[in-house]
Amino acid sequence: TILTDEELKQAQELIFKLYEIGVDAIIVQDMGIFKLAMDGKLPPIPIHASTQCDNRTLEKAKFFDDMGISRIILARELSIQQIKEICQNVNAEVETFIHGALCVSYSGQCYLSHYIGGRSANRGECAQACRKKYTLVDEDGEIIAKDKYLLSLRDFNASKHIKKLIDAGVKSFKIEGRLKDKNYVKNVVAFYRHEIDKFAQKDSSGKVFLDFEPDVNKSFNRGFTDYFLDGRKKCFNFETPKALGEYLGKIKKVGKDYFEIDAELSKQDGLYFNGQGCLVNNIDGKKVYPNRMDGIAVGIDVYRNFDSKFEKQLENSKTKRRIKVEFSCKNGVLKAIDEDKNSVQIQLTANETPKNPEKMRETFIKQMQKTGESDFYVTDVTVDNLPFMPMSEINELRRTILSALMNERLKNYRREVQKPLKFTKFPQEKLDYRANIHNQTAKSFYEACGCEVCEMSAESGSKHTELMRTKHCLKFAFNMCKSPKKLFLIDEKGKHYPLEFDCLNCQMILTSLK
Repeated sequence: TILTDEELKQAQELIFKLYEIGVDAIIVQDMGIFKLAMDGKLPPIPIHASTQCDNRTLEKAKFFDDMGISRIILARELSIQQIKEICQNVNAEVETFIHGALCVSYSGQCYLSHYIGGRSANRGECAQACRKKYTLVDEDGEIIAKDKYLLSLRDFNASKHIKKLIDAGVKSFKIEGRLKDKNYVKNVVAFYRHEIDKFAQKDSSGKVFLDFEPDVNKSFNRGFTDYFLDGRKKCFNFETPKALGEYLGKIKKVGKDYFEIDAELSKQDGLYFNGQGCLVNNIDGKKVYPNRMDGIAVGIDVYRNFDSKFEKQLENSKTKRRIKVEFSCKNGVLKAIDEDKNSVQIQLTANETPKNPEKMRETFIKQMQKTGESDFYVTDVTVDNLPFMPMSEINELRRTILSALMNERLKNYRREVQKPLKFTKFPQEKLDYRANIHNQTAKSFYEACGCEVCEMSAESGSKHTELMRTKHCLKFAFNMCKSPKKLFLIDEKGKHYPLEFDCLNCQMILTSLK
């Protein structure tokens, strides 16, 4: 996020500590960090340009590429074709979002939360004003929509476009996980690992052993959209900013304290319908007994936003990524080699001849295949003549050699190093508060890139009228693209926000009253 001059010093110290403990890279919005790297004041840790840098054009991507940034994280509003064009014209790795909550504004270009209550999205403190109710009116005061969640978007789901994104040249996928719990992480990451493995050549070590069937519909979601990957579609949900979950069907029958629906439910399931919700207290055949009957009626659509059985399964899941290893034991030497060709060996100390060599061989192979909770799984064990070893000794031997193999992997691991960065010409000549320049080091960075800094960040006190720029368009949503009338949003406290429309670029701008 963007930092003050004092915080920049703290960040510098933190980056050194992160590098020392082996962190792979840092994701950066504040240009002051880039300046520190250029001045040789950071370790050679790879730097990724955050989506908060407003990376939505080829020109911006080329700027970071010319600087020498190792990875560029693109804005979520881009189409597959735009992403492909960027990938084909930069040497840096390109990362895109594929799942999770969507910011309605271009990332780094939302000042609404800060304007309303001083909590800046660019400082990691967004109060999520986009998830509040608004009323839309025209210049004549006519109400178009009243008390609706007019800025609330559905959640992103790009799972149907994974192959196209890989073919476009994307090297890394990002899942938005702000304020999500570990079960969300388990389920969603497992789902996309499975999808990516269908199309991508794997360049990471290990294999994931799943003990559950991932289903993103069962984790928190506001309904799904693929946003602008394949043209403009319905990306909003004006009825609720809360989790919908998976669609179950319509209520068939309603009794005094129960209802019936053609879906398998469990006790403590959470249900959503018509802006309300309930918990399942009990089930008797087709009859579902909720903890409340408010709003329940025949024909309404019901969603399950908490699947109690599935959540318990995730909670107890032992899913793990494991690395393939093969054992061979010849001439009294046990050798282990992993899938990345790391290898270690141990000289056996036992020399007593077994009474039953074949039984000894079977026992040895069986015990060496039991990797337990380790990070390895065994695909092959080859042995020749073995000395006699009790089972406990074999187990200890296995633990010792796997520990040695892991140490060997760590010793042979080669970290990526950030190549030297250089100043290059920025695609704009003058910059205002929308460049989010919050410290003097960031200011000097832009000046070195040929820019005139006209004002500092909004968080520094600069006056500004543009509070949000978004591809989500209320004119489009209400079929008013050809209407010449001015439109206004009114929040729950009665404050008015004029809307402007850049129809050439299909963007809506929410502004403050001038």
